[in-house]
Amino acid sequence: MDRAALDAAVEFGLKIGGWCPRGRKAEDGVISSRYPLQETPSDRPSQRTEWNVRDSDGTLVLTLKKPTGGTAFTIRAAHRLNKPCLILNLADHPTPDTVSSWVQETPIRVLNVAGPRESSSPGIYTQAFRFLRGVFS
Repeated sequence: MDRAALDAAVEFGLKIGGWCPRGRKAEDGVISSRYPLQETPSDRPSQRTEWNVRDSDGTLVLTLKKPTGGTAFTIRAAHRLNKPCLILNLADHPTPDTVSSWVQETPIRVLNVAGPRESSSPGIYTQAFRFLRGVFS
C-alpha cells in the first residue's frame, strides 16, 4: 500500500521522502531507486515504520479491513509518539474531502501514508492509488 502512495505522489509531482529498510527490502523484492527514500540502519520494517511516523506531522492509514500486523503497529506508533492519525477503511467509500479537511485542520505539512501489504489485503494498491489520486488532485 505504501507504493500506491508513492506512485500517486510521483504522478502529481509531490515531494517524496521518508524511510525504507536497509537494503531497500520489500516483500516483493527491492524498492526502486525512483523513490527517494533513505535506508534505516536496520532491515526490520518496524524501524522504517516508526521513523516515518516520527518524522511526519501525521499519518493517514488506508485499509480494507480491521488493521492488523504492521498496519496496527503504525497506528500504535502514532499514538505512542502523540502524532495525529486518520484511519480510513476504503470499503466504507470515504471521500477525498475527508483527508483534505483533516490535513488542513491538523495542520499537516509532511504526511505519512500507510496501510497493509497487497499480499495480506488483495486489491489495496489499486483502491488506495485511486483514492489518493482524488486526494492529491
